[in-house]
Amino acid sequence: MSAITILSDTPATPVLRAARRESRRSFLAYWLLAPSFVLLVLFTYMPVVQAVVQSVTLEGFGGRFQGYGIGNFQRLFLDASFRTALTNNLLYAVGTIVPSLTIAMALAVALQESSRFNAFIRSLVFFPVLLPLVGAATLFAFVFMPGVGLIDYHLAKLGVSATNWLGDPDIALASIAFITIWKNAGYYMLFFLAGLQAIPADLYEAAKLDGASAWTRFWHITLPMLKPTLSFVAVIACINAFTLVDHIIVLTKGGPSDSTNILLNYIFQMAHEQQDIGRASAATVVSVAALLGFSTVLIRTIERGAHVDPL
Repeated sequence: MSAITILSDTPATPVLRAARRESRRSFLAYWLLAPSFVLLVLFTYMPVVQAVVQSVTLEGFGGRFQGYGIGNFQRLFLDASFRTALTNNLLYAVGTIVPSLTIAMALAVALQESSRFNAFIRSLVFFPVLLPLVGAATLFAFVFMPGVGLIDYHLAKLGVSATNWLGDPDIALASIAFITIWKNAGYYMLFFLAGLQAIPADLYEAAKLDGASAWTRFWHITLPMLKPTLSFVAVIACINAFTLVDHIIVLTKGGPSDSTNILLNYIFQMAHEQQDIGRASAATVVSVAALLGFSTVLIRTIERGAHVDPL
């Protein structure tokens, strides 16, 4: 009888059987995750790699390959339209993130108590989230219509003259930002409501016994305890500010005079209207880098000092 036969006939120890069961479980877990991983590679990682490669690929007349380099980035930063889109996107991000989060947190604090009235108000605030962004943009095309729109109709009763909300370069971006705030505030409110439920009620009771006012309780208990939630919601809002462009395409197409043109719309124009894939890919890389940097700054700023301050 060979040594191999003797070893195969030896009964497995409990440790060996446990190791085999763990190995089978791991194999099953990897097998179940394989389809998701394949889709993630095909539709997330491969496009990212392709965009990076195309951003450094230089093409000549007729799309002929000329080599690799940073020429696309040089052409990109020399383009005044790109600099305008980048500036607009940063202004749009600040002008939507700060008001949206402020309104959402205020609504969450005001409506955290369970009652029929609060539930009704929550539903009203959350309703815009259910509308597609294209549908919301179409609705506001009538709201912002000069002279006969809903806003100008009521302002006319106060003696205010008609305003071209989407045609004036000075206020067009602010009008677009208003739509984003109106649509997203209810969505962010849900996260803050969930975060408020996790705050121990004992902290508020102890603060009330110490004579702390409602503002003091919010500033020293609610806000510090909500900072992890605030960081998460801020990142979501930042992503939305750099990736949602449907309402701009429907309402202004980046105009007037590029006053509402943001990075994603600029990338669309370069890739599909001017067929400049190299510059569009370079703009994509820059926008993703800007998004990562902006999100990192938000997280570090909000989470710095995330603790309950003593009253």
